Amino acid sequence: MSRQSFTPERAPAAADPYSHAVRIGPFVHTAGQVGVDPATRQAREGVEAQTRQALDNLRVALAAAGASMDDVLRVGVYLTRAEDFAAMNAVYREFFDAPYPARSTVYVGLNPGLLVEIDALAVLEP
Repeated sequence: MSRQSFTPERAPAAADPYSHAVRIGPFVHTAGQVGVDPATRQAREGVEAQTRQALDNLRVALAAAGASMDDVLRVGVYLTRAEDFAAMNAVYREFFDAPYPARSTVYVGLNPGLLVEIDALAVLEP
C-alpha cells in the first residue's frame, strides 16, 4: 500500500517535519492539532477556544485526506491542566455524535501558550 501525505491549505504551517494527515489504505492518521488560528498563526485564548480551534483544524486535516469527523474511530486528547477537562469535554461534544469514537485523555506539557492538542485515527469505507 502506498502512503499519501496531506497538508491542507487552511492548516497552520508545520514548523517541524511532519504531515497534518497521512492516509494508507482506508486508514487516516492525523498529527496532533492545536488551538492555533491558521489565519493569524496565534493560539486562541482559553481552553474552550483552543479546543474548538484544534477540532476545526482536525476537521480540515481529515477532509484533506478524504475523511470526516464521522469516520473517526479514535481520538487522543492532550491537556496541560486537569482542571480544563470539563471545559474541553463540553466543546468536544459539539464535534462528535454518538456512538462516540474511543478516546484517551492525558495530561502533558505542551509548548508555551498551548493548552490542548488533539489527534485522531479515521477509517474510510473501502
